[in-house]
Amino acid sequence: MTQSPVSPENLASPANLASPAPAQHGGDQPRGFAFALGAYTLWGFLPLYMKALAHVPTFEVLAHRVIWSVPVAGLLLVWLGRTGDLMAALRNRRMLAMGALSAALIAVNWGIYVWAVQNGHALDAALGYYINPLLTVITGAVILREALNRWQMAALVLAGLAVALLTWEAGRLPVLALGMTLSWACYAFAKKQLPIGPNQGFLLEVLILLPLALAYAIWAALRGESAFMAMGTDTVLLACAGLVTAIPLILYANGAKLLRLSTIGILQYVSPTLIFLVAVFVFDEPFSGLKAVAFALIWSALAVYTFGMMRGRK
Repeated sequence: MTQSPVSPENLASPANLASPAPAQHGGDQPRGFAFALGAYTLWGFLPLYMKALAHVPTFEVLAHRVIWSVPVAGLLLVWLGRTGDLMAALRNRRMLAMGALSAALIAVNWGIYVWAVQNGHALDAALGYYINPLLTVITGAVILREALNRWQMAALVLAGLAVALLTWEAGRLPVLALGMTLSWACYAFAKKQLPIGPNQGFLLEVLILLPLALAYAIWAALRGESAFMAMGTDTVLLACAGLVTAIPLILYANGAKLLRLSTIGILQYVSPTLIFLVAVFVFDEPFSGLKAVAFALIWSALAVYTFGMMRGRK
C-alpha cells in the first residue's frame, strides 16, 4: 500500500500529533522522519543553552525545566483536544504510579546531563548517548534472553574496549556516561509501558515533578539565591527552559511512532555527534589521544551494529 503525500498542513495538524499512525511495514512515514530528525538536532545543540546557564545551580535549572514545561505541554494538549486523557490518567492510581516512575527516571537523566555540561563534561554526555543503543542490545540478551548475532557481539566487544580505555585513563569508570545511558534506557522502557499517548504522558510526568520544582524555586527565592529572580538574562533563559525541554521530547515521541526501529536506531546518532562536535570545537574540552582511540572504537562499534541491523532488516 502506498502512502499518501504529506503536506506541511498535514504535518502540523492536531489530528496527526494527537494520534500518530504506526509506521507501515517496510517503510517510514516522512513526517515521522522530520519529527525525529528535528528532535535529535535540537538535543545535539542543547549543550549551548545549558552552558549559558553554567553559573546557575543544577537544581534550579532542573526546577525551571519542569515548571516551564507544564504550560508548554498543557497548551499543546488543549490545542489537540486531548485533555480528557490526562484527567483520566490523574484519576488512575496505577497510571500515576507508572508516571511517577518515568518522571523520576527522566529527572535523574536531566540532572546528570545538566551537571555534566555545566561542569565541562559534555564529552561524557556524548559518550553516554553513543553507548545507549548497545546497552539496549545487552538488556535484550540478559533480560529477554535474546540471542546475539556476530555483528552485535563484535559491537559489544569494541564498546567494552572503549569503556575499558576510558576507565584506565581516568582511573575510574566513566560514571557520568554510564549514568546517562542507564537512566535513559530505564526511562525509555518505563515510558513504553505507560498506557497513554506521548504528549499526555510527558505532561503527566512534569505535573508529578511540579510540586518539587516549585518548592525548590520558592526556597531559592526566599534565600535570595534565585537566578530567576535577578530579572536579567538568566530569567529569560530559565523561562525558555520549557520550550527547549518539551519541544524535542514531543517531537521524538511522535516521530518514534511513525518510523521503524532501525530508522530510529540510525537517527539517534545525530544527537551525540553534534554534542561531540560542540564539546570539542566550541567548548574546547580536553580530548586526549586515548579519548580519541576510545571514541574511534565506539564509532566502529556503532558502524558494525548498524551494518548488522541493516543486513537483518533486508
